Amino acid sequence: MGVGLIPRFAFNDPGAGRSSSKVGMGDVTVQAQYGLTQFHAGSWIPTTAFVLQETLPVGKYDQLGDRPANGFGAGTYSTNLALYSQYFFWMPNGRILRTRLDVSYAISGSASVRDVSVYGTDEGFRGRARPGNVTVVNAAGEYSLTRNWVLAMDVVYEHDGSTHVYGPEFNANSGTAHTWSLAPAIEYNFNSRVGVIAGAKLTVAGRNATAVVIPVAAVNIVI
Repeated sequence: MGVGLIPRFAFNDPGAGRSSSKVGMGDVTVQAQYGLTQFHAGSWIPTTAFVLQETLPVGKYDQLGDRPANGFGAGTYSTNLALYSQYFFWMPNGRILRTRLDVSYAISGSASVRDVSVYGTDEGFRGRARPGNVTVVNAAGEYSLTRNWVLAMDVVYEHDGSTHVYGPEFNANSGTAHTWSLAPAIEYNFNSRVGVIAGAKLTVAGRNATAVVIPVAAVNIVI
């Protein structure tokens, strides 16, 4: 059994329009994870875990004025159910290849929306928004170059349900969307408990979605 906290910080630089005025805080996720099975060398059974996450609407999402890029949150509570699995392979050179397959499904509530928002509304708007449910399948591999350095690659499929925005004399649906993304990264582990990883998420194909390149960095600490 494990519990965790995932804070988010962001800076938006859109292709058109003004960038964020500063690095801002996005929504925060708390999670609980329960292990179901454990990997053992020579067995076909992977390590698996059930994960429950709740995202809290901390980030700013409406009343953005003339800087829509300052929107870092969704304004809604979101519950995410996931199944994580991983398996280890010993390569012929004695190095380890760790593979992961994670599947998740997120259900969001609705948010009150005022003025300019991350939902594309304009000044003077009064209404609500309800993001569509999200399904994500993430297949990944991590190859240990040395005891400290690791190369990683994620292949991510995401399907987003239609987002509904409505108010007086206004009713719009975004339509469903899906994307395929690659996320190459390199990781350095100082020891068995502390490591850093940096890379980028690149959208390579999709429907009703914007092509993006998102630099990503994280510090992993195991206590």
